Amino acid sequence: MLTAGSKYKLHLSRFTENGAYLMDENMEEVLLPKRYVTPNMEEGDSVEVFIYHDSEDRPVATTETPKIMAGGVASLEAVDITPYGAFLDWGLPKDLFLPKANQQERVEKGYWYVVTAYVDRITGRLVASTKLGHVVNNDEIIVKTGEKVDIIVAQRNELGFRVVINQRNWGMIYHNQIFKPVYIGDTMEAYVVRITEDKRIDLTLQPAGFDGIKNSARQLIELMVAQGSTLPVCDASTPEEIQKYTQMSKKTFKRAVGYLLKSGAVKQQDGYLSLLEGYRNLKWE
Repeated sequence: MLTAGSKYKLHLSRFTENGAYLMDENMEEVLLPKRYVTPNMEEGDSVEVFIYHDSEDRPVATTETPKIMAGGVASLEAVDITPYGAFLDWGLPKDLFLPKANQQERVEKGYWYVVTAYVDRITGRLVASTKLGHVVNNDEIIVKTGEKVDIIVAQRNELGFRVVINQRNWGMIYHNQIFKPVYIGDTMEAYVVRITEDKRIDLTLQPAGFDGIKNSARQLIELMVAQGSTLPVCDASTPEEIQKYTQMSKKTFKRAVGYLLKSGAVKQQDGYLSLLEGYRNLKWE
């Protein structure tokens, strides 16, 4: 049975004036609206599609990939509010419904919210929820120390930010490890620093060791190129100045500058960091 919220590979069975009908192995059909039918499609073709309900509440297929699917977690913007719930932009013509009963906090238009999605048992439609506990938990840790992961910033507290790791685990990034603006709903890469015996996962936004130094050095080069080959800071600058211009801690900045000085890529003079021609010879891989 074709279920909303999932992707399928279906066979194109026939064309109509409204689009094309796609069929699964059980002979169940679903309409692919005309806007998604391309001139090179032919009967019998295999087409990968996502199933959802259109504005008339009919199951339809799309060749577009939404920002979230059933069982997933994503940060979505609230684009409309009604007495019954909110509507979220998930990249498809019909917005995703977030019922009022599924809202852990008051939802406001124009703000981003971290949600999961599931198929409603009564309507068969895909709906959103800000209650993540049944999807995101640390019962089973799916990452390991040192691993690069994808995160969604979900909550802020006095220690830092609670984040969703790879759409399945909870993790924490502490304020003293953050040197750039971070907002609820941000998606970014992070690195697992520690997994405790009680299954707490601590993360950092910078890779550790030599890879981290090279990554920071590359960021400095990109900043200098973008700003006309110089930055108004050096390793004698205050931590506040360094954070303002580079979004790095002074320790991270000094290590990156040291690498670039040894590589002949930059020079320090009169409180400034400047590019040298040697930066073009740097290899990051």
